This record gives sequence, structure tokens and C-alpha cells, in this order.
Amino acid sequence: MEGSEPGRGLRRFTWEEIGQRNGRGPAPQERWLVIDRKVYDISHFCRRHPGGSRVISHYAGQDATDPFIAFHLDKTLVRKYMSPLLIGELAPDQPSFEPSKNKKLVEDFRELRAVVEKMGLLNPNHTFFLLYLCHILVLDVAAWLVIWYFGASTLPFLFSAVLLGTVQAQAGWLQHDFGHLSVFSKSRWNHWVHKFVIGHLKGAPASWWNHLHFQHHAKPNCFRKDPDVNMHPLFFALGKTLSVELGVQKKKFMPYNHQHKYFFIIGPPALVPLYFQWYIFYFAVQRKQWVDLAWMLSFYIRFFLTYLPFLGLKGTLGLHLLVRFIESNWFVWVTQMNHIPMHIDYDKNVDWFSTQLQATCNVHQSFFNDWFSGHLNFQIEHHLFPTMPRHNYWKVAPLVKSLCAKHGIEYQCKPLLTAFADIVHSLKDSGELWLDAYLHK
Repeated sequence: MEGSEPGRGLRRFTWEEIGQRNGRGPAPQERWLVIDRKVYDISHFCRRHPGGSRVISHYAGQDATDPFIAFHLDKTLVRKYMSPLLIGELAPDQPSFEPSKNKKLVEDFRELRAVVEKMGLLNPNHTFFLLYLCHILVLDVAAWLVIWYFGASTLPFLFSAVLLGTVQAQAGWLQHDFGHLSVFSKSRWNHWVHKFVIGHLKGAPASWWNHLHFQHHAKPNCFRKDPDVNMHPLFFALGKTLSVELGVQKKKFMPYNHQHKYFFIIGPPALVPLYFQWYIFYFAVQRKQWVDLAWMLSFYIRFFLTYLPFLGLKGTLGLHLLVRFIESNWFVWVTQMNHIPMHIDYDKNVDWFSTQLQATCNVHQSFFNDWFSGHLNFQIEHHLFPTMPRHNYWKVAPLVKSLCAKHGIEYQCKPLLTAFADIVHSLKDSGELWLDAYLHK
């Protein structure tokens, strides 16, 4: 992609022409994107894209240089496979990215990226991840030992459930590392271990996680592009702009002015046990992800063989449901504290740095916060450098803060409990904005 084949004449395009190939409108619609000034036609390739058709299509009609660099480990190999998609390049008089983007900010972030690579901050410490896996396995064994030694009475049962809930939460953060290719230098090694951690230790399909999570990173908090905000408008009214729009349109799927209250009912306690629990099986079967399904079944077989002799069928099912309940509360509070209180809107196609900063915030660093959140308290750094191993987030944070200060961009960092409270406060605010627009506009 740094050049073209010898003797091959490349067509020249303007940003106006590229912006029209965004896949929207009457079918059939072309999808083009730009990487390093080269123009690629992904209209058919998007269906075969290893990361999923949607994540690459979200950049149709736009410059995708920074997300391309952020998501891929072996860029030379990827460029080789993309060469048949090359249809031209930007005309000499065209800037390297859309004229609407902040040229200096884009250049400064790319310079920061080069510094990060030079400092070796994308290189993982394998001992860190090995010890992290070991601590999960120790907790898993400890949960069984509690039941085996103390029996199935109430106190050992509850203590074992807490241990297993911790296992599920921490395995969730670990699978996140492998899913982001941040543990091994080879993508396929990360993919293999990812299937084991999310499949055998958690009972979920890796393909499902990849399908949803990479879209979230490509366009965080962008309605209709980030699946994490798909709860708008069916369950919640999210973001100031979208909430007002919903009210003006006189739409009322739920009493949104009370959403900060019913969030405690249908949010943290219910997401995993009542939705994810069945949907992940539907996803794996519907998409014929048989390898993922086999890994998932291995988790349930192991779980029931382990606890059925001590708890019986009802007790084992009850333990599993309680563990999912604990995991769900843990997962929702941690993952939403960095995003729901932030800017939520349609995709405005701003630069990569601004896209991530307006949709994410950090939580103060401490040993507990790092462990409890799987280092997602450094959500800003994680979103800017998704393949960076989490143990290096604290090292790059000062550089990110400096770049924010230079360009007048707010770098939000708050205490853990404040971050939790901000979820509720933001839901209350957006619910009130919806109500005001619904009644008066």
C-alpha cells in the first residue's frame, strides 16, 4: 500500500468522490475507504473481512489510516492481501485525510504513535499474563475446594459463588487482552488462546465478542455503528443529542425520565443472565461457529461435572445463575462507567484521537482499581492503542495527557465510585432532556 505495482496507472480521486462511496442509499452501493492515501474498494471484501463486515464498513467513504494501524499487528501481511482491492489514490492536490479533520492533531497523534512504538510500549510482558491466568485458575479451584471441604450449606455455597463470580469477571478481562491481540506477537496465537479463555473458562464464543467489540472500538458511542449503544432507544435514551431528538419525534418506548431508576433492574443484574446467556448460543448456531460452540460446551460440561455431585441439579443451576448475576453486575458497572456519561451521537467522522477522547474517560489508578476493572480504568489509552498490553497503559498516559493539553481536549479521570455515580446521573439528565423535548418541542 505504500506504492503501486510497477507500470500500473492509478486513478486519482477527490475526497468528495470517496465520501459518496459510503454504502448508504439505494442498492447496490459501493464502499471505498482510504489508507495511506491509497483508495480501496471494499464493496465485496467487507463480507470476507476477518474482523467482520460491519467494522470495516463503518469507515466506508472515510480515511481509515489510523484505525488500520491501531487494529492490525502484521500490517505488511494485511497490505499484501489488500492489494487486489486497490483502485487508485488521492489526487496530488488532496490532503491525506478529510479536510474537515484537524490536520495538526492528526499529525501529532501519529507522531505520538511512533514514539509509543519506539519506546516498546506495544511489547507484552508474558509473565504478567501468565500470572494473571494462574490467579484465575487458583480462584476457580478454590471455589470447588470450598464446596468439597465445607459442604453445600448456605455460607460455603455463597462464598463459592463469589469466588466463581470473580473468576468470570477476571477471565472476562483476560479474554479481552487476547481478543485485542495484545499478548502475543502473532495474531493467530492470540486467537487460539482467546478461544480457550472465553470459551472454556467463560462459556462464550470468541466470534461473538469479536463481532461486537471491534465495532465498538472503531466508532465508540456512535449510534448505529457502536453496538454498545444499541440499547437506545428501545430501553434507554442515551446522550443529550439523541435524547432530545427522540423527544422531538414524540417517541416513547420506555418512560425514559425514570431510566436512572429502572437501570438498576434491567441493567447490571439482568444483562448477562437474562440476555447474553441465551443469545450467545443463538449467535454461535446461527452463524455456524461450531468450534466456538464446542469450546462453550466444554465449559458447561466441566461446570456441571464439577458441582453436580455436591449440589445436585437444582443446586448447580442455582449456583450458575448466581455466578452470572455477580458477573453481570461487575461487568456492566465497569464497562459502562467509561462510556455512558460521555458524548453519544451519530458518527461525525472526526479524527481518531478526538473520536476516542470524546467517548471515553479514565478512573484513578490504584492496585485495586487496576485489578477490579482489568485496567479498563485506563479506557482512554486502551481505545487509542487497542493492541497495547494493559500493563503499559500507565506509561503512555502522561504522553496522552500532554497531547490533550496541547490541543485543548479534556482528559477526564475520576474516582471509581464517582464514575459509577456518573452513569446514573447521565441517565437521569438524558431522561429529563427527553421528557422536556417530548412535552414542549
